[in-house]
Amino acid sequence: MTLSDAKNLQTPVDVLVNLSTDKDSHVRWNIAKNPNTPVDVLVNLSTDKDSDVRETVAYSYHTPVDVLVKLSTDENSDVREAVAKNPNTPVDVLINLSIDKKYWVREAVAKNPNTPVDVLINLSTDENSDVREAVAKNIHTPVEVLVKLSIDKNSSVRWNIAKNVHTPADVLMKLFDDKEWYIRYSVAENPNTPVDVLAKI
Repeated sequence: MTLSDAKNLQTPVDVLVNLSTDKDSHVRWNIAKNPNTPVDVLVNLSTDKDSDVRETVAYSYHTPVDVLVKLSTDENSDVREAVAKNPNTPVDVLINLSIDKKYWVREAVAKNPNTPVDVLINLSTDENSDVREAVAKNIHTPVEVLVKLSIDKNSSVRWNIAKNVHTPADVLMKLFDDKEWYIRYSVAENPNTPVDVLAKI
């Protein structure tokens, strides 16, 4: 019953505390994932030898900010990615993670709604298209950046510009002539697309 207890939202707190030191890392992982786990237990699990456990702590909305700061320099990139995704991660940490050597960490920063605009601008020229795609999706990305990304060589980046509700009408008009059908379809679905463009469908 140990594993099921770790998952169960009805498990008493004292049991969760005891299970947090279980020798089975999968049990500890579930304790870190359980929303009823006390904060002090999350703090202890943030130094767990298993990176999957630390990653789960980094994802948690209940993890203290100072712990997120420490985990942002974890040797495991998946842990750093989790910190970059957490909405409670401080802006200065997001700035540091925006130049992480692993593209998936930078991508997570680009997706975070709290990432500063100047960081999004820098990430919009990232060498990795997944990062630029994340910038294209972010609702806080400046219009001038959306304009530049609308002519990106990667079609997935352009596709997300076509889907972004903040993309200007004149950009959508140009994307309506894109060679990729799914981009043209997304333009037609965008509420900012001019009526005269829709009339061409």
